[in-house]
Amino acid sequence: MTTISPDRIAQILARRDEVQAAMARPDLEPAEFVRLSKDYAELEPVARAASDVEGLRREAADLEAMLADPEMKAMAEEELATIRDRLPDAERALALSLLPRDSADARPAMLEIRAGTGGDEAALFAGDLLRMYQKYAETQGWRVEIVSASASEVGGFKEVIASINGAGVFARLKFESGVHRVQRVPATESGGRIHTSAATVAVLPEAEEVDIAINEATDLRIDVYRSSGSGGQHVNTTDSAVRITHLPTGLVVTQQDEKSQHKNKAKAMKVLRTRLYEQERDRLAATQAGARKAMVGSGDRSERIRTYNFPQGRVTDHRINLTLHRLPEILEGSGLDEVIAALLAEDEAARLAQLDAVG
Repeated sequence: MTTISPDRIAQILARRDEVQAAMARPDLEPAEFVRLSKDYAELEPVARAASDVEGLRREAADLEAMLADPEMKAMAEEELATIRDRLPDAERALALSLLPRDSADARPAMLEIRAGTGGDEAALFAGDLLRMYQKYAETQGWRVEIVSASASEVGGFKEVIASINGAGVFARLKFESGVHRVQRVPATESGGRIHTSAATVAVLPEAEEVDIAINEATDLRIDVYRSSGSGGQHVNTTDSAVRITHLPTGLVVTQQDEKSQHKNKAKAMKVLRTRLYEQERDRLAATQAGARKAMVGSGDRSERIRTYNFPQGRVTDHRINLTLHRLPEILEGSGLDEVIAALLAEDEAARLAQLDAVG
């Protein structure tokens, strides 16, 4: 475990006090107050952890000095043992608070699920995954909105995109990106043979307008056409569907789920900004090879990350060799948190090990 030096702790506490004093200035402009408030909100948990470590170290030093006094030695030894038990956890909490954070962790996320190999069964599995994330979102108090969906003829989805809003959505779901595989006997299989199908999941942090500069006049080609999907006569006879092409990158986004052309365009722009934002994040990650990266997975959507085995009632996450015989609960969302917590813990441990190596 990396030990944070006393000088570093003093710097953290001094910076927190400096920001706090600046916020109390009577001549402070509103915009500056907002900026300082954000800085303080980020500094306060780190400063609290630093203060805990500093206090425990001071207590330990005082107790060690008391060991030389025969009358105080027994009491000092007892209290010192307690302090030494608490100090490693406090040191670890401080080290964690100092780890580089993904700036997108607090953002809402765009969830994209696409049926892969397996035909109709893959589309049904894509629908199962969507319901799993919807139910998990309910347990977290998040709100899920379907942005677009291409339904399969037998049920499920060929492709579905959903927006998930709430506290820390991307932080908890970002390791879900990759290929999810299912092994089960399809309802249409008369011989009882187990089939293997797959669906691809992508979890992207949603972008805000300020994140990505788009000049609609020069960067976009917007085509409108009649929807080919369901939705009634109005949808099928009105040019409400929208296709947006981002000319600099060639990215294409289509949207036809809404009856209003305006609403379809707004949803398509939301998806476009999110995909452009993810492209920019990928580019920065590639140019900062030594910077913090996902330790439990590359984020590559072609990487097989998890298998859902129905005959054995188990779910296996291949990145961390975790197997749980709780498939029904996981698909119902209630058991998914155990998998996500294990992934986050593994990532945390790997980043701490990297911090130790650097330190």
